Amino acid sequence: MNIAIIGTGNIGAGLARVFGKTKHGVVVADREGGQSAADKLKAEGVRVQATDVATAIKSAETVILATPYGASATIVAEADLNGKIVVDLSNPVTEDFSALQLGHTTSAAEEIARLAPGAKVVKAFNTVFAQHYAGDLKIGGAPIQTFVASDDAEAKATVTTLATDAGFEVRDAGGLSNARYLEPLGYMNIQFGYMLGQGAGIAPKWVG
Repeated sequence: MNIAIIGTGNIGAGLARVFGKTKHGVVVADREGGQSAADKLKAEGVRVQATDVATAIKSAETVILATPYGASATIVAEADLNGKIVVDLSNPVTEDFSALQLGHTTSAAEEIARLAPGAKVVKAFNTVFAQHYAGDLKIGGAPIQTFVASDDAEAKATVTTLATDAGFEVRDAGGLSNARYLEPLGYMNIQFGYMLGQGAGIAPKWVG
């Protein structure tokens, strides 16, 4: 599987780190071409390449949007994503982190799907803090969970395989409209971690 990770901040670079250690091909891209991030990852022994956003998207089978919701929406509106799996991991928080921009009747993932009707949109990884990507994706010896939602069964299965290969425990979260609940869960995780002082070493877990 060829994976394009758009965005090379802490989340994007972290995802490149974990996927770059699997059998899958990884390309990172950002406004500057992604080379700086790729060089840092290569110095760690991560197998990764860099290119511009348009080329990364064109060459990939799976596109991971590791950018804030507003930037992701812009990228999707301008790109040709027909037939591609697009993974949205954004939590559409306001600039001051006081609330979500969207909710109840839609979600970031659903809005991205609306902007790219030919894409197979999947919600995943939005409840995982970037700091976990520097470790073994475990807390207390147990794999961190990621919740995967999509209306496309094949795309969901592909992302489930990618996440499992990276070391996650995957929970099937149903259709894409369930992103309306996953995004508030991601926001609650932010609240616990940063506003309520529990730190970034946490992650939500569905037991049973």
